[in-house]
Parts: sequence; C-alpha cells; structure tokens
Amino acid sequence: MNRLALCGVIAGPLFVLTFLINGALVPDYSPLRHPVSSLQLASWVQTANFIVAGTLVVAFAIGTRIGFWGSLLIGAVGIGLIGSGIFTTDPVSGYPPGSPALSEYTWHGLVHDLFAIPTFVGWPLACFVLARRFRPWFSITSGVAFIAMFLLSSAAFAQTPSLVEFGGLFQRLTVAIGFTWLTVFGAAMLVNRRDLG
Repeated sequence: MNRLALCGVIAGPLFVLTFLINGALVPDYSPLRHPVSSLQLASWVQTANFIVAGTLVVAFAIGTRIGFWGSLLIGAVGIGLIGSGIFTTDPVSGYPPGSPALSEYTWHGLVHDLFAIPTFVGWPLACFVLARRFRPWFSITSGVAFIAMFLLSSAAFAQTPSLVEFGGLFQRLTVAIGFTWLTVFGAAMLVNRRDLG
C-alpha cells in the first residue's frame, strides 16, 4: 500500500513542476492566459505529463483502500488525465499565435474535452465524499475552491472579456488545489500507515 500511496503524493508535484517549466520555455505561450493543455500544441512534454500523472493517480486509486466511491472518483481523475494526454486539445485564447480565440472543434479536441469531464467533476466530488474520513474542513474547502476556480477558468476560456486574460491562472489554481489535496491525502496515508476505507 505504501508504494501506491506514494504515487498519489508524487503525481501532483511532478505534474505541476513539469507544466510550469514547460510553459516558461515555450515561445509565445502565456501561463496567465492559456490553458495547460495548450502546451500539447507546442511539444510532446505536456502529452507525456498528462499520461504519467494520470497513471500515478490511477495506481493510487487502485492500490489504496479508500472506499468504493473514493477509489472510483480518484480513478476517474486519473483516467481523465490519461485521455487528455492521448487526445490533443484544440487551439483556444489565441494560442498558438494566429489561431482564433475560439476554434472549431476537431474530433480529437472534442474527445480531449470529454476526457476532462471525469477529472474536473471527479476531483471535487472525491474531496466531498472523503471529507468524512480525511480532514473534513480541508477536504470541503478544497472541493469548494476547486469548483470556484474551475468555473472562473471555464468562463475565461469561453472568452468572457473581464476574465480571458487570466484563464490560465485560474486553471492552474484549479489543478493546484486538486493535486494539493491529493498529495496531502496520500502523505497522510503514508504517515499513518493505514487505509482510510
């Protein structure tokens, strides 16, 4: 169990550090404005990042006994990340340069967005479902903050004028909240050397 709990601990820091470094190195990419997924359009690094992080999250969900719903929801987060890596996103918010603010959907962009659903729905639900067993105040606050940042990022990527310049920031905060919760949760399992299910 300890090695698989460790997967949940390292998935977030690895994912976030990778997209931060990659985003800083890619020309014409704005971390404040553009989604993390847009990095796929510049290099293979973000594609690999999605798949590796998703695999670690699925391993955590399968290998640790955190109850049926907890395992299912966290597993859904991981599956969504893997699928988002396999299927490349469409341009949005003017990235890559020369693309429109909102592009028409391609089949792979549509599938990419469909795979994002279990990630962005599963994460806050996992926080709420597991709140009874793991730091209730922290879990509930994480779930609520995740939803709030996700709604702001969605509005920004839909080109809401007052928010569009900060879509990337809101999305990064969303992902950071989710992975912080998962990292702390996994670390607690390692420290306590017990399952929470």
